[in-house]
Amino acid sequence: MTCAYAEGWYQQRQIQHETKLNLSHYGGFAWEAVVMAAVTRNTSDSDAEAQLIYALTLPVSCAIILTNLLLILAIACSRQLHSPQNYFFVSLLVADLCTGVALPFIPWMGLNRPLSFCSCLLVHIFPNFLFLAFLSNLVLVHYERYRSIVSPLRHGQLWLHRRFALALLAAWMLPLLFALLPAFGWNNKLIHDRNGCCPETNSTAQSNCAALSGERCCTYRSVFPNAFIYLEVYGLLAPAILSIAAMTCRVLWITREQLRDIQRLQRAVANKRYRRRLEMRYACCVAAVSLAFLACWVPYIVYTHIGMEFLLRRGGKSDRTGHIVLSCVGVGGVAVVPLLLGLANREYTDPVGKLFRKLRHRCRNTSVQMDSRLRFCRS
Repeated sequence: MTCAYAEGWYQQRQIQHETKLNLSHYGGFAWEAVVMAAVTRNTSDSDAEAQLIYALTLPVSCAIILTNLLLILAIACSRQLHSPQNYFFVSLLVADLCTGVALPFIPWMGLNRPLSFCSCLLVHIFPNFLFLAFLSNLVLVHYERYRSIVSPLRHGQLWLHRRFALALLAAWMLPLLFALLPAFGWNNKLIHDRNGCCPETNSTAQSNCAALSGERCCTYRSVFPNAFIYLEVYGLLAPAILSIAAMTCRVLWITREQLRDIQRLQRAVANKRYRRRLEMRYACCVAAVSLAFLACWVPYIVYTHIGMEFLLRRGGKSDRTGHIVLSCVGVGGVAVVPLLLGLANREYTDPVGKLFRKLRHRCRNTSVQMDSRLRFCRS
């Protein structure tokens, strides 16, 4: 009886042990299923964000690239446009072209991604340099045109025209040096080293993303210190935007004064209808410039202000979709400014029109020649 009882007790313990092993086995499968579901959910969220970014930026980016290429080609093909003033504008078009290429990557700068620190530096520094170079060239073009309008008799004696190569070099090198400061050591590499993984809404994915990816979480805080961001926004971006607005207002005021002088000279000759036509043109010009400034610069100013508010909250939660939309609309609107300046100038649009007419004429000639050859062969 004792042997039978011992044998039955041993079989019962073995069955319990196998049951525990099976439960732990199925529990392991359940845990893996939970982890895979969390990763799939996070992957689908990132895919939705990527689709939103590309849907907003790719059409604008393609339009910016093609229009800039046409304007650059028009200036390069016209010998009459080979002057220092147009060299500044070509530099602006090249910077705008680079900004259009980098436009799909700029919204990713505000999102968290698993990257190494060198890759994190590259994906943040390069788009930042391109946008700063674009902004410096835009200020340079506005300043050159402003000086030409304020002092029209000394147009050829401006130091910008005599030293235009030095001015263009400064417009590209100064933004490059400033953008490379994080690569020279002004960064938060310690924050990047302490980051285990990118923060997600799901804690399961957060605890396993480092094991799955093997890389640290790349954020803008890891590359740009708060002092660098404050210096760029309030030391570079804000003065540049204010200077462009001030020069534009000054040019409109000078145009208004010149219009009044013209009206005084033509008061004895021209009729009232002609004077009203001049006033209407000036009013349309002011309205167009104001609407263009509001449509292009206000979204970027709002995006910058919201970004600084989020920075002051120090790690508060933000709306990723709202950030993507604001960054795409803001940066894309600013990148359209050189296109408006170029398309509003007939000196740049007329060569493009001539080029299209030549291409159309050649296409028609080739089609006519092909038709004549086909008819000859048939006959």
